[in-house]
Amino acid sequence: MLHHSKTTSAQSGQLLILVLVFGAVFLIIVSSFITSVATQARAVDVRFEQQRATEIAEAGLNYYKWYLAHFPGDVGGSGTYVYEDPEDGAIGTYELAISGNSYCGQISSIEVTSTGRTYANANAYAVVSATYKRPTVAEYSFVTNGGVWFGGGTLVGPVHSNQGLRMEASHNSTISSGQPTWNCDYSYGCNPEIPAAPGVYSSGSLSNPGLFQFPVSPIDFAGLTLDLAGMKSRAQNNGGIYYGRTSGFGYLVTFNGNNTINVDRVTRTRRYWSYNSTDGWTQDERNVITRTTRLATNQAIDSACPVLFFEDKTWIQGDINQKVTIAAGDLAQNAQTNIVINDDLRYVSGTDAGLLAIAEDDVDINLVIPGENLDLHGIYIAQKGRFGRDGYVTYSWPRLPSNLRSYAYLNNLSQLGTQVSNTRSVVNWIGWSGFAGSGGASSFDRDQIDNPPPLTPETSDVYELQDWRSAG
Repeated sequence: MLHHSKTTSAQSGQLLILVLVFGAVFLIIVSSFITSVATQARAVDVRFEQQRATEIAEAGLNYYKWYLAHFPGDVGGSGTYVYEDPEDGAIGTYELAISGNSYCGQISSIEVTSTGRTYANANAYAVVSATYKRPTVAEYSFVTNGGVWFGGGTLVGPVHSNQGLRMEASHNSTISSGQPTWNCDYSYGCNPEIPAAPGVYSSGSLSNPGLFQFPVSPIDFAGLTLDLAGMKSRAQNNGGIYYGRTSGFGYLVTFNGNNTINVDRVTRTRRYWSYNSTDGWTQDERNVITRTTRLATNQAIDSACPVLFFEDKTWIQGDINQKVTIAAGDLAQNAQTNIVINDDLRYVSGTDAGLLAIAEDDVDINLVIPGENLDLHGIYIAQKGRFGRDGYVTYSWPRLPSNLRSYAYLNNLSQLGTQVSNTRSVVNWIGWSGFAGSGGASSFDRDQIDNPPPLTPETSDVYELQDWRSAG
């Protein structure tokens, strides 16, 4: 009996140990499960509050867009604001930090950083930032207030004409006209003429009619006109470069690709006959330079105010490695003042370059282009006149002098940027034998859309949010 009692006690002890072991394991499992559930609940709560913080931060960006609509260009408004949810009331705050990017004292874009926080969880916050700026002409490949005919080549980027537009080039973006119909006559290659051609007309296979839009609201060219007097003032008083009228024919400006320019006074030019749609035949072009006098070598361009103003006709050429704006305008005598593209204008590879060239009247491509091929980078604006190249005759009156005839044909024109022409623009004279011809590609410059050169004309008064970024 005693032996049996010992066996029973041993079995009871073993059972108790098993119960305790399994009980401990069960408690550990239950405890781990509860801990896991609690941890996941906290994580879900943090994620929820983090999402709310992001929404609050984005509300800060939206508030500042409203602020800019009522106070354009104002970089005030930094501070902390309470965010009111329509259902839950005040649930957090957003803190705005605002700074402006400017040239010559004028705001070009506004940087906004918004930090959102919730009251429910102090550790839940989000930081978002964005750039606000008004859209500019840099978003287009070509804009004109007159009619235009693209006879061939390749276009990349939107094209707009306030008048009729004939498109026979290959293109990949919107082609728009401000007119429902127009008279396409022989000067646009329509023979016989088409009295009621559609706003954007094409007879070929290269163009894509699915991208044609007409009529659309015309672009206000008065709104694109820059205040040349204001530019002159900035060049004179804010660290820019200013040159007044010359005793010669104007200035030759060479960009050296190292934040400097050379400036020459043009003292002699060559007379010859040329033709354009505005003036007809004329012997007054005088764009070919035969003699210059050096005025400045390696004159530095101030990066804080890279605005150059020449109060006379101005020839330009060279390599650009920074954001810079050059203007030619005769404000004192109110005479027509042109910019003449004298040779290649290229951006230096690997630099944040951008060129805006504004002429009070025409932007001309010169007759004499060394190499007979032209690389043209930049935004070119003819405020009162046209962007283009005259036509020239080589075989009969009024033909070019013998030493200039080889330049009549421009073999290739490659353009990266934007051309803005108030009156009808012609670069490629197709219809008449012996006139200047050109081919090649034209593309808008995507790099200039977000960060254009100073004072680039805006196409809207509405600030747009660009380059949204999340930092946490």
